Amino acid sequence: MSQEEHQEVEKELDSQPNKYMQIKKFHFVMIMFLLVFLTAGITTFALSFGDEKVVEKIQVRDRVEFAKLYETFERIKSNYIDQIDEETLIEGAVNGMVEAIEDPYSDYMTVEESKLFQENITSSFEGIGAHIEEKDGYIVIVAPIKGSPAEKAGLKANDMIIEVDGKSIQGMSAQEAVTLIRGEKGTVVELTIMRPGIDDPIKVKITRDVIPIETVYSEMLDDHIGKIQITSFSEHTFDELEEHLTHLEKHGMKGLILDLRQNPGGLLDQAIKIASEFVPKGEVLYQMEYKDGSRDKQLSNKENPFEYPLAVVVDGGSASASEIVAAALKESAGVPVVGEKTYGKGTAQTNVPFTDGSSLKLTTAKWLTPKGNWIHEKGLEPNYLVPMPDYANLPYIDPELQLKENTVSEHVTTIETMLDVLGYDPGTIDGLYDKDTKQAVIEFQKAFDLDETGVVTGETTVKIMEQLRNKLIEEDPQIQKAMELVNEQIEKTK
Repeated sequence: MSQEEHQEVEKELDSQPNKYMQIKKFHFVMIMFLLVFLTAGITTFALSFGDEKVVEKIQVRDRVEFAKLYETFERIKSNYIDQIDEETLIEGAVNGMVEAIEDPYSDYMTVEESKLFQENITSSFEGIGAHIEEKDGYIVIVAPIKGSPAEKAGLKANDMIIEVDGKSIQGMSAQEAVTLIRGEKGTVVELTIMRPGIDDPIKVKITRDVIPIETVYSEMLDDHIGKIQITSFSEHTFDELEEHLTHLEKHGMKGLILDLRQNPGGLLDQAIKIASEFVPKGEVLYQMEYKDGSRDKQLSNKENPFEYPLAVVVDGGSASASEIVAAALKESAGVPVVGEKTYGKGTAQTNVPFTDGSSLKLTTAKWLTPKGNWIHEKGLEPNYLVPMPDYANLPYIDPELQLKENTVSEHVTTIETMLDVLGYDPGTIDGLYDKDTKQAVIEFQKAFDLDETGVVTGETTVKIMEQLRNKLIEEDPQIQKAMELVNEQIEKTK
């Protein structure tokens, strides 16, 4: 550009200063317009396509009902006399909301509690081996795991745990109680329990051990009747069941007893697969009812279901998923159910994980039997009510106790009853450890090659309880009735 041309341009600009300012203003207005447009667009996009954090901040902060929550949070942070972790406040607020529901099956679980919850259904763990639930502010045993320290110590369904190592656990959630009760293999925990029908608390010392998640056990009974016990519904339970059925069939099984006693439930998908194994295809397994009153029906989906004569055994420790299976077989396949009324848990929970590893277990539906019955807090009634003998409910005796002549206590009454059931005459059962009681103990010790001291302690105590448990297994009236029903079905097919 020549000097003359350059000068002409400068003159043009100098002669039109207002035009230049107008251009700058126009650019500014356009930039502001674009910013407003983009902000609105981003918000619309977030609302439409789910940027949950943006939406949450817009919605939650504007909700009037949360004003008290925010004010409390800020006041504690600003004015509380000590330093407190913000995360602790948030966890407490979340936990408080869940507790306000007053549903024993809904629970907020911390990261550690969530890990424990997953271990219950996916792997082995170290503890005593008992499934528990919170009920009316108390921790109640639903069922001990088969072969676990809890079972060997004599813990039973409906035992109420009131203390752990001398510390009251009333008001705790089930997961909080689990955290206290669990521990390393070889360590000892003392539980104080209340048992229905017994007035005084019972103190039980239990040595923790590794609890494997093996959920299916089988054996062949007389007359080639197989028995399969399912202790819970874990992630591999159906596969285990298939293996045990195949094994029994290879060994000439003619009929089957499905034992669901002391089974506290577990994974619903496993219950569906197992129920489908025994219920004709297309029949209803259960119904799920939601908040709006709508219902879904779950149908059996197995092409060739089990065709052998069958009976199911249940008791007060059969809960949740085991009740689903028992009700499905009873109402949709006509399978006779033997035993005692079940626990009565008729709700279903959804587990919602949070990004930090904690989770929310929330009741989201009711489950109903195939015929639409809701058994919650009522239990499933068996076709054949068969109670266990009274001695099945005798309390555990701590082997560290020393019971000898002239001792007077409830523990002596228990030992006298046990000896009497086992065929050793202790004289009058009155709680007094007299000469007759001592002689019965000596006879028992002699029969099992124990030191003939006439004192009940240590190995003698363990052996008495072991023999009582063996007698119960041998004479089990519920299994005997189930065998009778299966044999009747076998006879009809001949």
